[in-house]
Amino acid sequence: RLPARAALALLHGGGAPRARPVASSASASSSASSGDGGASRAPDTSLFVPVPLKPGLGGAAEEDVGAELTQPLDKGEVLKNLNKFYKRKEIQRLGAENGLDARLFHQAFISFRKYIMESSSVSADLHIILSDICCGAGKSVLLGHVDDLFPFFLRHAKQIFPMLDCMDDLRKISDLRLPPNWYPDARAIQRKIIFHAGPTNSGKTYHAIQRFLSAKSGIYCGPLKLLAHEIFQKSNDANVPCDLVTGEERVFANEDARQAPHVACTIEMCSTNTPYEVAVIDEIQMIRDPARGWAWTRALLGLCAEEIHVCGEPAAIDLVTELMYTTGEEVEVRNYKRLTPLAVLDYALESLDNLRPGDCIVCFSKNDIYSISRQIEARGLECAVIYGSLPPGTKLEQAKKFNDPDDPCKILVATDAIGMGLNLCIRRIIFNSIVKPTVNEKGEKEIDSITTSQALQIAGRAGRFGSSFKQGEVTTMHRDDLVQLKEILSEAVPPVKAAGLHPTPEQIEMFAYHLPDATLSNLIDIFVSLSQVDGMYFVCNIDDFKFLADMIQHIPLNLRSRYVFCTAPLNRKEPFVCTTLLKFARQFSRNEPLTFDWLCRHTKWPLAAPKNIKELVHLEAVHDVFDLYLWLSYRFMDMFPDAVLVRDIQKKLDDIIQIGVCNITKLIRASQSAAAPGTGEVVAEDFPLSRTQKDARVVSDRHSAASTEALSIAVEAAGLRRAKNLRPSRLGSRQEDLKSYGRGSLANRLLREGLLTQEMLRQLESEWQDQHRNGRHGFGSKRDDQHSSKETRKKRK
Repeated sequence: RLPARAALALLHGGGAPRARPVASSASASSSASSGDGGASRAPDTSLFVPVPLKPGLGGAAEEDVGAELTQPLDKGEVLKNLNKFYKRKEIQRLGAENGLDARLFHQAFISFRKYIMESSSVSADLHIILSDICCGAGKSVLLGHVDDLFPFFLRHAKQIFPMLDCMDDLRKISDLRLPPNWYPDARAIQRKIIFHAGPTNSGKTYHAIQRFLSAKSGIYCGPLKLLAHEIFQKSNDANVPCDLVTGEERVFANEDARQAPHVACTIEMCSTNTPYEVAVIDEIQMIRDPARGWAWTRALLGLCAEEIHVCGEPAAIDLVTELMYTTGEEVEVRNYKRLTPLAVLDYALESLDNLRPGDCIVCFSKNDIYSISRQIEARGLECAVIYGSLPPGTKLEQAKKFNDPDDPCKILVATDAIGMGLNLCIRRIIFNSIVKPTVNEKGEKEIDSITTSQALQIAGRAGRFGSSFKQGEVTTMHRDDLVQLKEILSEAVPPVKAAGLHPTPEQIEMFAYHLPDATLSNLIDIFVSLSQVDGMYFVCNIDDFKFLADMIQHIPLNLRSRYVFCTAPLNRKEPFVCTTLLKFARQFSRNEPLTFDWLCRHTKWPLAAPKNIKELVHLEAVHDVFDLYLWLSYRFMDMFPDAVLVRDIQKKLDDIIQIGVCNITKLIRASQSAAAPGTGEVVAEDFPLSRTQKDARVVSDRHSAASTEALSIAVEAAGLRRAKNLRPSRLGSRQEDLKSYGRGSLANRLLREGLLTQEMLRQLESEWQDQHRNGRHGFGSKRDDQHSSKETRKKRK
């Protein structure tokens, strides 16, 4: 038999390969710069998912060549030498120089070893090297060394981690440092930027709209369908033909469906290719929004209009000026003051008996809305109800009912959904609470004080210019909250520091070209990990996108269609809507049109008026399903062909929901009578509990007789931890609120508001059971009670 070196020389038709690998000087991980010379960002390799390789790809022919030139492999010896290779510091260093950090190196080696050990055959050159190493490593210079495996190991690593070979290309694709260059049409003209800055109810948007109406052509970009619809109506009422474009709807001003020179749209739907004389971008401060900020950035940088009128908070002036500096455009700032005075009262409402016509109570949870509206009607007063998940038509009807001077409804109960998009004749804003539930990065529910910007946006709805109330007033429901509200309103709104960005479908498609085996969710993760932005920008939150990508990953779709489905505007906390999207995608993948009849069967249309709150919530979800169908119908017209029929039944459903909202107190009574006594809960909150939290709720009801003393300690400890961003005055009122609840409902409320965690509840249960086993039942002998009280005081201190 030939020596291995000679065998390799014959196999490759030339001299034997070098005995030691040489590190690449241009390896992916050591690339020191990107296209413009800036420092590259180290990738998050935890996002790199290895591509599985099946063993034995070499084939029997190659096995015969390798065995014929050398000898069959002893797998036991091969395994020993592979492990020696793994432990070599030199090899680990070479791996790092070629883009393999410790994590990737380990994963690549495990895959490499498995591939060799489980393969019935390997490539001839690898077979010869392995045979050479096993036959006498270190005995002769002609025989192999384990380091000779490195080229084969690196080749294998690049097969399972294809991004190692194209890291420079991926970095270039995900380089987001020059967004103005994405819009060549806008850069080809010199635009005039006018910033209308002022608080709510200052007339800033009015002046921008007047210029919009007087222009030969124009586009209005707003954050809500309600606002786009309002401008659409105003324009056509002023004999200025204007089209309406939202994600779910296209309405043409001209009967022959010719495009009008003016258009009112939701900001995500604005065109950056159509030239206009005037563009209006409303609520520009939302450019900082973690989820939607990218749409304002795109409009500001990309709209092809001679004049761009930007409306919003003064806090966004500096950022807009900086962004326009990068495009070579100057910003003219026009400041506005509030048209009617707004007074913060020195007294809280304290009781619903003190309500007056024109009052609006602002809550931050549906359950509070249900509870307060029932208490109001129990006093013989009518109230309108507005919250975020209601259909736009229902919101408008409730606003119309509240605004009508001849209607007996003079009280409004609403969430912060009234902060924009609705014209309301409010005399006084009453904050039922000044803490708002939020979800942190881990998906856990927390409570935090409302921001100054949120407080001003909501409070500013009182005393609207042109209404019957010449002055607006704002106060709180609870006396302790009033001090903190005054502090919040007196603080300056922090400046907007960065504008949102989002990867485009084209960028994701280029990523997919280089990483064809990666899932869409993984592509997005890697994109964000490698993306580079300068200090004026940030990459928007993509959790909702990834949630939908993971949900439909198993469905065979092309990348562009998959991307569209993942950008669908839905609330992932609504199971019925998410399930429907999944069914839409599955039927779409089979190339089966989603017909009107199919949708009616799925939603069980026609639907009756709701008999309780649960049914009302379901009707709202069905309305969202119809919205989802209409949204998809404008992107896949052939597959969602019955948009006209669906819009007709959606209007009917809107009427049914309005009936339910008008009778909301009856629905609440029906729900509470059907619910278990003492739960104190009408419907689940907007933030669903995790499975462990649901289990905790069951445990809390089962052990509601646990020691009240121990529970109060946990409450205080949890309150101190959770309320680190709350002022002391709020803590006092929070503890007073806790005392007013019974044991069962207290546990439910604490779980919902994040003051009590499942772990705390387990600890309480354990303590109660320990006391029970000791024969004390939480309230044993007098001596035990005294001891317990001393321990409690120590813990409180």
